[in-house]
Amino acid sequence: MKYGVKMADIAKEFNVSIVTVSNALSGRGGVSAALTQAITKRAAELGYRPSVPRKPRKRAMQEKNETPRYVVGVLTSEIFGGDKGTFYYELIQRLTRTLKSMPMRVVHETISLHAESEGLIPASVSEKSVDAVIIVGQVRPNYIKMLIRLPIPVVFLDFYDEHCDIDSIVSDSYYGGYLLTDYLIGLGHKEIGFVGTVMATSSIHDRFMGYVKALMSHGLQYEEKWTIPDREGTALLKLQLDLPEELPTAFVCNCDETASRLIATLKAMGKRVPEDISVVGYDNYMVSDMCVPSITTVEVNLELMATAAADIVRKKLETPNYSEGKRMIPAKLIQKNSAAAPRTK
Repeated sequence: MKYGVKMADIAKEFNVSIVTVSNALSGRGGVSAALTQAITKRAAELGYRPSVPRKPRKRAMQEKNETPRYVVGVLTSEIFGGDKGTFYYELIQRLTRTLKSMPMRVVHETISLHAESEGLIPASVSEKSVDAVIIVGQVRPNYIKMLIRLPIPVVFLDFYDEHCDIDSIVSDSYYGGYLLTDYLIGLGHKEIGFVGTVMATSSIHDRFMGYVKALMSHGLQYEEKWTIPDREGTALLKLQLDLPEELPTAFVCNCDETASRLIATLKAMGKRVPEDISVVGYDNYMVSDMCVPSITTVEVNLELMATAAADIVRKKLETPNYSEGKRMIPAKLIQKNSAAAPRTK
């Protein structure tokens, strides 16, 4: 019999993570039956003996009752990574808390731009250590094609793809874009631009379409010259926006971060917000209050989005072939200080 065998030794033999070995040996789930059997057999052959600390009987019984039935992978493209207080950080925190309360175990993984462009399967999925996956934030079309082939439930959060049958949870971006534009028109604005790389994400595209619908509904002309990209390609936000020489009296921005950068760009040009130009955003997270002036915006109810995602993934895990389609979270206009009636010429 061999002594001193560790889980790391077994993990190395099977080219999997220590977490996967631990799950297999403890029977916690998230590992295929075949791989569990192979790992268990090899551990016995090597004479592996787990080190189990002694626990009070009462606490041990509580932990047994609290053991999660499922492991859910929460995957995010690296372009949506952010610090505390940013939109996606707060959304992921709420999602994690909701999943754990069900209870489910959560595994976080960031999808690198290289992995996304090459369609590489995340380690948590390739090692079969998760029972379902929630993708938070838009990923590229080729990556979506890879995801729909996975043999486990997949849910999209804060985006959708009209070309595949994947359940998704999104803010009502079309109506939100309409709300913002209609609000500016109600203030008296007739020259309104849009800031956002229109085809970067499904959310931005829908907000743009809502903006155009509001213009059309009020008999106003859409001007392509006032549609300003805010990203390098479809990824990182531009630090400074490229604005035309002739400016409208107001801008609808696809998110609060872009609105704050637009306000900074306008200030550098000697323009006052909202006295000279009004600016509105979308999301209603921290930056909208930190900006001077505070940004009139549309609120995305992160708690409802997180709860909806967790609810759908639970149903898909518990009921084979369950499908819901697209669940829409209502949009709400939040009036602050970045929009006002246009100056009379």
